Amino acid sequence: MGKTKIIELTDEQRLALENGYRNGTSHAFRQRCQMVLLKSEKRSSVAITRMLGGCEMSINNWLKRYEAEGIAGLKTRSGRGRRAILQPDSDLAHVTAAVKKSRQRLSLAKAELEQILDKTFSTTTLKRFLKKTVAASNELEND
Repeated sequence: MGKTKIIELTDEQRLALENGYRNGTSHAFRQRCQMVLLKSEKRSSVAITRMLGGCEMSINNWLKRYEAEGIAGLKTRSGRGRRAILQPDSDLAHVTAAVKKSRQRLSLAKAELEQILDKTFSTTTLKRFLKKTVAASNELEND
């Protein structure tokens, strides 16, 4: 059994972590804040693993990242996951033209876009892209 790593938190740090634990936007961020808070209470990684699940190594890795970067280090970094098939900056003009042309039948617009863009995607992907770009343009108009 290795030595239990204990982290000392200032009142400001503890308050920020408790706020992140209670009001964080994602479950993963809230759980990471809770991990650091539990480690500051002199609990072992094994005990925290039993409480929260996961593995000891991930708890220790998040603790190292917190020590290096602060509470911002507990947030999930961007760039995770698969890249989108349709890109707003390069494909938006083609998509809007194809959808205007076949407004009532997205399957026709999809077939035309697949030929023009040389990409294969589902109708659901096209709908999701349209919804996302329309929502983004509405936000820009409201600001």
